[in-house]
Amino acid sequence: MADPYTTLGVPRTASEKDIKSAYRKLAKELHPDRNQDNPKAAERFSQVTGAYDLLSDKDKRARYDRGEIDADGNPANPFAGMGGGRGNYGGGFAGGGQRGFRAEDFKGFGGGEEVDLGDIFEGLFGGRAGGGRGGSPFGNGAGQRAAPPRRGADITYRLRVPFADAATMAPQRITLADGKTIDLKLPPGLEDGTQMRLKGKGEQGPNGAGDGLVTITIDPHPVFRREGNDVLLDLPVTLDEAVNGGRIRVPTVDGPVMMTIKPGTGGGSVLRLKGKGFSRKDGTRGDQRVTLAIQLPADLADLSRRLEGWKDDSDPRSKLAV
Repeated sequence: MADPYTTLGVPRTASEKDIKSAYRKLAKELHPDRNQDNPKAAERFSQVTGAYDLLSDKDKRARYDRGEIDADGNPANPFAGMGGGRGNYGGGFAGGGQRGFRAEDFKGFGGGEEVDLGDIFEGLFGGRAGGGRGGSPFGNGAGQRAAPPRRGADITYRLRVPFADAATMAPQRITLADGKTIDLKLPPGLEDGTQMRLKGKGEQGPNGAGDGLVTITIDPHPVFRREGNDVLLDLPVTLDEAVNGGRIRVPTVDGPVMMTIKPGTGGGSVLRLKGKGFSRKDGTRGDQRVTLAIQLPADLADLSRRLEGWKDDSDPRSKLAV
């Protein structure tokens, strides 16, 4: 992948806010839903998303800026910085044994004691460095093993899910980088930031396709709130409903239901609707907790006339010691 700063069109000194702003602009412009007849836009959308994922991660961004990882998040060239030493690489094995390459021949390693690079070369090239057969650190002798072919890169996605859909695990349609759409089944125990893995939905590679990584963002709701696996709702009721009781219509994430209020129910009372909350990991659901808020009429003239001469002698604040 190209330099992520170039991909997003921002300088290396760009702030987190600048990076997020650039990504949102490009993602909106290049999203496959808006470019169904332009396959290059889908490819560019994938590149922009990958660049943002790297630069929005403080740790990965710092490692990239230091040259420790490349634009795909993979370790950088392990031989970077080796070229300026004093040693002669053509014949640099001391004594033909496994302890070739002295530390002083590699200034980049720092330190004065001898360094055994055998394990390093064995891990990288499948053979011992400077072994008794061949003596080449690049595994040209017996025992050479070719590196296995790599899978394609993973592709990351961000999916915004409506609050009620997240609570009820309603399937979500998502457009992949190749322009195809799938219906994504949400998992039980869904949280804001949950990551889902789509096997084989990444980029193609010599050893098969990578995966799609979908990060979920749950949108806020204008009237519902979440607390654990419960859904909270503040429900206005009229004075006569609180005094006389009755059945009232209540919104839930599953749709409206009828709920009974007992006569004399006070403001602040909490009623519970079982199984109307978010799904837990075991498949059961939390509840909806409804807090009643008594709402007086906008015009109090008629109510004042009806209450004329009446006074409530109770002391609702007696327990507060005031």
